[in-house]
Amino acid sequence: MSVSTPAPRLQLRGVPSDREMDAFCVQYAPRAPGHPAVRDLLRLLSEVPDDGLEPRLEWVERWIHWMRDRIPAQGLTDADDLALSPSNSRLSLLVRVLEGEGALRASVTRLVAGVCASSRGLKLFAQVGLSAGNGFFSELTDRLVRGVLPAPPEPGKLSELLLRLFPVPEDAEWLGTLSPLLLARLTALVGDPPPPEPTPSSRVRGDLMDALVLLGVQVTGLGLAEDVRDRTPDMSFRASPFLRLRMVGDAVLARDGAQESLADLLRVVEDCRGVVRTVTQHLEDFGVSVDLVYRLECIQRGLDRMEAIARVLGSPRGEPRWREALALLSDLLRLAHADRSVRALVRRNARLLARKIIERTGNTGEHDITSTQAGFHQMVHSAAGGGLLIAFATALRFFLMGLPLAPFFAGLFVAFNYAGGFVLMQLLGFTLATKQPSMTASTLAAAVGEDTGPDSGPRRMERLAELVPRVTRSQLAAILGNLGCVLPVAVAFALGFQALRGHTFLSQEQARDVVATLHPWKSATLLYAVLTGVLLWMSSVAAGWFENFVVYRRLPEALAHHPVLRALVGVKGARKVADALERHAAGVGGSITLGVLLAVAPGVGSFFGIPLDVRHVTFSFGALALAGSALGSSAVMEPGFLAAVAGVLGVGIINFGVSFTLALGVALRARDVPVSQGLRFLGAVFLRFLRNPLPFLIPPRDEPAMGGTQAQVVPLAGPPGH
Repeated sequence: MSVSTPAPRLQLRGVPSDREMDAFCVQYAPRAPGHPAVRDLLRLLSEVPDDGLEPRLEWVERWIHWMRDRIPAQGLTDADDLALSPSNSRLSLLVRVLEGEGALRASVTRLVAGVCASSRGLKLFAQVGLSAGNGFFSELTDRLVRGVLPAPPEPGKLSELLLRLFPVPEDAEWLGTLSPLLLARLTALVGDPPPPEPTPSSRVRGDLMDALVLLGVQVTGLGLAEDVRDRTPDMSFRASPFLRLRMVGDAVLARDGAQESLADLLRVVEDCRGVVRTVTQHLEDFGVSVDLVYRLECIQRGLDRMEAIARVLGSPRGEPRWREALALLSDLLRLAHADRSVRALVRRNARLLARKIIERTGNTGEHDITSTQAGFHQMVHSAAGGGLLIAFATALRFFLMGLPLAPFFAGLFVAFNYAGGFVLMQLLGFTLATKQPSMTASTLAAAVGEDTGPDSGPRRMERLAELVPRVTRSQLAAILGNLGCVLPVAVAFALGFQALRGHTFLSQEQARDVVATLHPWKSATLLYAVLTGVLLWMSSVAAGWFENFVVYRRLPEALAHHPVLRALVGVKGARKVADALERHAAGVGGSITLGVLLAVAPGVGSFFGIPLDVRHVTFSFGALALAGSALGSSAVMEPGFLAAVAGVLGVGIINFGVSFTLALGVALRARDVPVSQGLRFLGAVFLRFLRNPLPFLIPPRDEPAMGGTQAQVVPLAGPPGH
């Protein structure tokens, strides 16, 4: 607001005198004439450089520092501006001073015109926050080098000036709090230098127009790529909105950003987003490619940037345009800092990799979840078959470890034992309980992260209310089947071996060693259980990756039509092979990976001098059963043996907990679901379990059979008052 009482203009010559300083303070801040911000502003305005880009940029830095000074700003504003924030209070003071002091206004106007005339904003508007097409390791190396070595100055680029003025990411929030109205008033004061110098607004507008055209060319090239077009088969090339995007961009440039052309651009941008959504859905159904997902993100970011620029260009001058410009600048500042952050690069690429893994893992996990009593009993029987194989694999492991083999061949045969047992389990349709948490976690994350609308919260809660009890019941069934069969089969095997050979399968020394290594606090067995949980999660990662690879590359379809395979087994046989590959890809891939990891981990630790071992609950329980058979019935009631039983119980809890937590975290990251939101949903489910735990353990009798009507969804929390 302009001052209402006229006052003699200040005649500043270099550093202001005390009398000039006092007159200035009384005139523009009568309610706080001694405020340091007023005196600092007078010194700042008296030192505006007349020439040179670098001195002018240094002055702009000092101005931003003055704007952000944390000294309270009480008394700087007029009565009508008492609600302004400290930064806007200082901005209001600057506007009032420039409105009242023509000489100061002229010097600042020349400075702004000089900075804009010497700077270019194309990189800022068209490249900051958008991919340059570098690979992960190339980009990682570049960011590490930039973080260590000093960067050469580039004062002519607005992208560098933005980071110079706002050196920390939190500055983006401060930038967004500035008043668009005050900035519009300031622009009206200092944005029109005398001819023949170009106005700053025309320079920035030209850069925005250039960025709009450049972004249109880049996004069009990405959107018309073959793998994008292949996933929109119902759309002809000529009808592609990406092709129209390029044409509309040319029209915007030809018509100098006319309102009609900008409105057409916004409509085409929305059509392009529809294509991106179609391709994304296709990837979720038919396999994910990290490269394609990365390019789709580049397209989405480019479209968002084009829309933001179009809104700035299409807004009326003054406060509306500055409101859009502040939103754009805040976003650019956040992305500019992210472009230099190694952590942001790693997080982004980890999310892309997670997306590739968990989509197929979640599909596989759906098969490990039962809905009915019949399904529950079937899971118990399937897991019992898995326990049968685990018991024999445990005995075979002890046999192999007793052979006089070199470490490499000993580890190789143990890996064959583990992997062979897991693969046979997969092909026979048996279940291993510890492989389920990583698979079902991805399915659970899908239920958390599917909807994003205003009513998404209740829908997610309803899905969790239906899904989580099914997951826990299925896991309980698998545990009961595995452990319930491992114990009798291992004991029967040990007793049969003793009857045939005349001595126990394990020696007394081996049996006591097994019991000692499973003691929960006198050994590192619980730490080894954590390592095994990580390995279980890694096997689920491999399972999801391999199934995604098979589906995305359409290997089943290729095998079904392979001429050599058809000649060998016939058309129907080739189709059966293809179906088997698609059905068992995740299971076989995860089984082989888990077997190799369980065998290799101790050897890797030994190579580096680290005493590593694995503790898998079913193998540990089988080994303890063999040890108990060797020690006799009286020994199994001794405190040491009972402690080993408790150790096995702890191993099981840790195996499940670690693998499930890791898998859920990766799945939530891949689906862009905040971890806090996922934990909040799971907390609500836990409270529901405390209120009524029975449905989490036993399937209700009135739940419909598979293929019938859907189960009625029970909300997590009842109506008010219940």
